[in-house]
Amino acid sequence: MDRPHHNTRSTSGGLEVCGRGRAAPSTRGRGHATPSALGRGRASPAARGRGRANPAGRGRGSAVAEVFDDTVETENNANLADPAADPTTEIISNSGAPTEVRRRFLHADQIVPPSTNPITGVRSKDVVIDPRTGLSARIYSPKTTNPTHTKLPLLIYFHGGGFCIETAFSPTYHNYINSLAAETHAVIVSVDYRRAPEYPLPIAYDDSWTAIKWAASHCKRGGDEVWLNDCVDFGRVFFAGDSAGANIAHNMVGRVGLEGLDGARLVGIVLVHPYFWGKEPIGKEGDNIMGKAFAENLWLSICPSSSGSDDPLMNPVKDPSFSKLGCEKVLVCVAEKDLLRDRGWYYKQELEKSGWGGVVEVMEAGGEDHVFHLFNPTCENAVAMLKRVAAFMN
Repeated sequence: MDRPHHNTRSTSGGLEVCGRGRAAPSTRGRGHATPSALGRGRASPAARGRGRANPAGRGRGSAVAEVFDDTVETENNANLADPAADPTTEIISNSGAPTEVRRRFLHADQIVPPSTNPITGVRSKDVVIDPRTGLSARIYSPKTTNPTHTKLPLLIYFHGGGFCIETAFSPTYHNYINSLAAETHAVIVSVDYRRAPEYPLPIAYDDSWTAIKWAASHCKRGGDEVWLNDCVDFGRVFFAGDSAGANIAHNMVGRVGLEGLDGARLVGIVLVHPYFWGKEPIGKEGDNIMGKAFAENLWLSICPSSSGSDDPLMNPVKDPSFSKLGCEKVLVCVAEKDLLRDRGWYYKQELEKSGWGGVVEVMEAGGEDHVFHLFNPTCENAVAMLKRVAAFMN
């Protein structure tokens, strides 16, 4: 399809929306943010005895983001001469990084049950997709007053957490997906994939693909989940995720491009602060020395079979099939102070050059850090991003 080249920008609320142009990453302060995945260190236990924990700590600086904030301060004070003196050294150098992340930042088990939200009317319930592995999901159905009973879009969501913390059942994600279902008027399947280090990658990818195939099987009423059979328009399917979950969403749309989706139509994907990386620094990535080391070592810990940071699972532009994404449009959301911000812009620029025939846009939240919307969901930028995602889907 023809792809017009233009930029549209809106600075309301500190957000910048760019369309088809090749806007380069703008200059910003040094290394504020965490690797995608760690979402500020919150997590929840596995719902069915899989031993997952959720940090009790609250507040924006209460988790892995502190590692990067402290790292930047250390760099600025030129105190890197003695690595042993830095409190983050053990995490960065430890081959068991996922376990160490949990030990330092997770203080209590915490999940919430499915429910009907008294404010939005969104209902949720849990389903087991594969009893053999324990793969499960939480499904959300929005309140609707549509007298014609028009079927709704389906959004398959992958939570963040560095592939090693968080679940689909944590308070953080339960609350966010409730809001997302209400705003988008979509049925949402929030996938609870198995996590590292007990289940190293590519297991999370395999679980996610199994969940997608399970959902798509309802396209021809091949499954027994009533909400999917009765409420979903399988001509309007979307994937989304934040941080590590955005990495999963990208890799899944690549697989759809190669294998198809059993009769369902994948319209688009939403990548929020995606956990992508690469051997060669992009933009300001090289400024945050210890943040860079953390991101690279974490990846090798959760995916020990990987070839490194240029593995196509982590660096999409290295994938020979990058131009074959199985959807029509992509929305990438980035945050100005996120270490991963430049990588999100790079993804857009390279996807446009790849020959892929769809439309890709970037929305940037000024003054914000990694997954800010999960921890300050009522702030102006978070509300604006939620509405942008809804507009993208509708």
